[in-house]
Amino acid sequence: MNVKLKLGFWSDKEYHLDRMDLRALTAAYLQYYAIAAYFVVALVAGGSVIASLITDPSLLLPVLVACLLAFFIYPVVWYVLHRFILHSRWMWKSPLTASTWKRIHYDHHSDPNNLKVLFGALYTTLPTVAIATMPVGYALGGWTGALAALTTGVIQTCVYEYFHCIQHLGYVPKWAWVREMKRFHMAHHFHNETGNFGITNLWWDKVVGTFYDGLKERPRSATVFNLGYDEEVAKTYPYVARLTPTWPYNTNPMQRKRAAANQASTT
Repeated sequence: MNVKLKLGFWSDKEYHLDRMDLRALTAAYLQYYAIAAYFVVALVAGGSVIASLITDPSLLLPVLVACLLAFFIYPVVWYVLHRFILHSRWMWKSPLTASTWKRIHYDHHSDPNNLKVLFGALYTTLPTVAIATMPVGYALGGWTGALAALTTGVIQTCVYEYFHCIQHLGYVPKWAWVREMKRFHMAHHFHNETGNFGITNLWWDKVVGTFYDGLKERPRSATVFNLGYDEEVAKTYPYVARLTPTWPYNTNPMQRKRAAANQASTT
């Protein structure tokens, strides 16, 4: 009986972060299937690296360098993906990519505090992490280096996802830097989505000029909840609309109410 309850945890309930506290979030986070999968990958890959290092200690330096490079590559890759893929306007134009775009970002912006659509999809995130990290690790230390880089990227993904969740919680974080990141991310979701693409850091936003501090620095965006996919676009490219039971977004009063409450709490 308990096993069935745990397996049905995510399918049987709704999770809205503006109504949850940190403890409830942590429990939900640890039971989400994608997070569990990342933990398994990190344990298996990391265990393989340790076993290889025991057998061949000369691999230690290449492994450490691979981990370090993966650590710095990760935020670059996710900035590029967030800005140029997730906020692109080409994925909705094909039935082959529209459902993926809807799942990994449109739904999140339409209903920002719905935990079920906040997490990245496992089938897109894990391959992306592997592609971004493993080639560099392999070049440095063969398969041991590749697995070390993958482990680093997967661990970063878990951290990234957790802090992303925290930024949508209806509470004020105790750490000052988390409060600041939350403020910038809430501006991205409820004021103007064309900036502040970073989640755990905004370094690349500042480097390339997409960072904005206060709400007065950019006008309120009319597309902050639909990312530009509106009724007019849907007439030509109906693929996302067909997959959205509450289409169009602006006719959903519950979403409008939650969005208005969150905007008021962040200003």
